[in-house]
Amino acid sequence: MSRLDEIRELTRVRVLGFIREPEAIFWVFVFPIVLAAVLGFAFRSGGIAPTKIAVVIGEGSDRLVEAFKVDEHLEVVLYESRDEAMSKLRKAAVDGVVEPDDPPKLTFDPVRAEAETARLRVLRALALAIPGAEDPPIDLDELTETGSRYVDFLFPGLIGMNLMGTGMWGIGFAIADVRRRKFLKRLLVTPMRRSSFFLSFMLSRLVFLLMELVMLAGFGVWVLGVPFRGDPLSFVLVCLLGALVFAGLGILVAARVKTIEGVSGLMNLVMVPMWLFSGVFFSYERFPEALHPVLRLLPLTGLNDALRAVMLDGESIFSLGPEVAVMLGWCVVSFAVALRIFKWE
Repeated sequence: MSRLDEIRELTRVRVLGFIREPEAIFWVFVFPIVLAAVLGFAFRSGGIAPTKIAVVIGEGSDRLVEAFKVDEHLEVVLYESRDEAMSKLRKAAVDGVVEPDDPPKLTFDPVRAEAETARLRVLRALALAIPGAEDPPIDLDELTETGSRYVDFLFPGLIGMNLMGTGMWGIGFAIADVRRRKFLKRLLVTPMRRSSFFLSFMLSRLVFLLMELVMLAGFGVWVLGVPFRGDPLSFVLVCLLGALVFAGLGILVAARVKTIEGVSGLMNLVMVPMWLFSGVFFSYERFPEALHPVLRLLPLTGLNDALRAVMLDGESIFSLGPEVAVMLGWCVVSFAVALRIFKWE
């Protein structure tokens, strides 16, 4: 056999082996198309993106709302109090807050590009609404208060994303790897319970959790200046619950997958939507309001909301009923389903 024939036969064997793997076919050809379709729909070009402005209700707020109607790209949301509007600004749900003082006052975060766009559009709308006012009277207040900056909003989301990634990838890949090495077949003949097998993965994940949290939180507080207003116990308990949730999801994803390629694809299928829709980099309130109840049911959304409430607002875990309930539900259900569908072989 010539070298060319040798290479051709080896290539043919590899191609046939690939075709006989349905998981590989799906993740190589189908999943990228599905992902591109989802992302293309979410970030499709639909004209100029609107700017969301919060207007505090008070004397003169009606005139401001009418003035902002001049610019069709200014979306106005009314709030009863300044505190409520500023809370939305801290959570990046709006791009700026306008108070109907004399002159009006615009509060925005100069670090965010969307906020700078908001400033320009507000000035333009007021200039158009007031004849002959090329430089409309308005006070500009740049948001520099610790706890109200974009980095303060972003950092808890990054902690949540890290807990999701380390929980799912670490445990899911570990289970897929021991199955690939045929080690699970040896465990099948032992009296070991499935629950004990799963709990060993979850508890091993928690061994390094405290060290991980100290390093992440310390970097955010001492290097980035992110505030830590809640009690450490609530923070640790929220992170512990989040770690258990994604450990359970990691076990569920890997319960029947036979290959590393298969578990890798499933991990991406589960995590990518939460990267986009759970408020890691921007508030999920930017999506249509009809989607908000659904997005709040995602485990990463509950974790991110709880982390921001503890770190930025000083909330206790006992006041985070909805977020804790969502995470507990995912933890119990994922672990219970994994117990039922898991296969040793």
